Amino acid sequence: MKDTYDIAVVHGDGIGPEVCAAAVTVLRAAFGASSPLRFAEYPAGAEHYRLTGESFPKTSFEACRAADAILHGAAGIPGINHPDGTEAGLDFTLRLRFELDLFANIRPIRLLPGVRSPLRDVKAGDIDYVIVRENSEGLYSARGSGALLRSEVAVDTLVQTRKGIERCVRKAFELSRASNGAPSDGVRRVTCCDKANVLRSYAFFRAVFDEVARDDPDIASEHVLVDAMTMHQVLRPAHFNVIVTENMFGDIISDLGAATIGGVGLAPSAETGNDRGLFQASHGSAPDIAGKGVANPYGTILSAAEMLSWLGKTHEDVRLTEVAKRLQHSVSQTLPTCYLSHDLGGTTSTAEIVGQLCDTI
Repeated sequence: MKDTYDIAVVHGDGIGPEVCAAAVTVLRAAFGASSPLRFAEYPAGAEHYRLTGESFPKTSFEACRAADAILHGAAGIPGINHPDGTEAGLDFTLRLRFELDLFANIRPIRLLPGVRSPLRDVKAGDIDYVIVRENSEGLYSARGSGALLRSEVAVDTLVQTRKGIERCVRKAFELSRASNGAPSDGVRRVTCCDKANVLRSYAFFRAVFDEVARDDPDIASEHVLVDAMTMHQVLRPAHFNVIVTENMFGDIISDLGAATIGGVGLAPSAETGNDRGLFQASHGSAPDIAGKGVANPYGTILSAAEMLSWLGKTHEDVRLTEVAKRLQHSVSQTLPTCYLSHDLGGTTSTAEIVGQLCDTI
């Protein structure tokens, strides 16, 4: 337990500053004058690149590395790219993932009260699983090192290591053991999502998964091919408890999962290593609505709750875990009272949502 925790706040692009400020406001209200959190803001992102030619300044990186946790808004603006055509804003998250070894990208997929799922006859509580996305390897580790030959052939390499797979899979079993199990049957279950029937890299992922599963016989385990997974997430989401998968597959199926619970505006994420963590919503920067006061802050606020839970567990600080539970409860109580943002079919502004959460937490 520490007396204080340093939180590096990087607002980023588009609606990033609005949702990030919303989360900080609610956190300050939750703790009051005795807050153990110390916030400091640092620049990074596509807009900073446009202004300075640098998307992630060294001073910002060093501050993030030294912080107890990092809270991020959103990154990227269409059309602001590096000379190689890749998005400027993505440097922030990708560099932190690889250089701070944030190997587990944990994305809760939960249908909350008051939110309508696009899936027929599905209600709150029917969808409640976690996707654990390996965050430091896979296809995305090729960023910056792929090859483009004579404008005719492009090559990127998918890399997976035993260490990378094993630690991510162990995190998945750890999360399952701490959970209430799948909504449909209460079974604590870890599902390996891969493409082992076609590619050796995924067959290797599955083989390491099976080795870890044998060490956890109290937790059920199974395999699902990624193409079938996209179908099962729609047709029987209540079956799943924890899903573990490679980097790119995790990116794709977590967005599909978010669509089933009302959209990416309600989808938090926690990217953690052994002693560092980055927390941000799964949505993008939505520059078309930036500055209009209608951005959905729930995803970033729920990510802030994940940050508190992780810090509380890491440092054995019940102050943080208790506020995390209060914050999650406040969101669950606020949504059914028609505090729905525009993307959820409502008319409530960002400020009104923040005000209600501050009053009820």
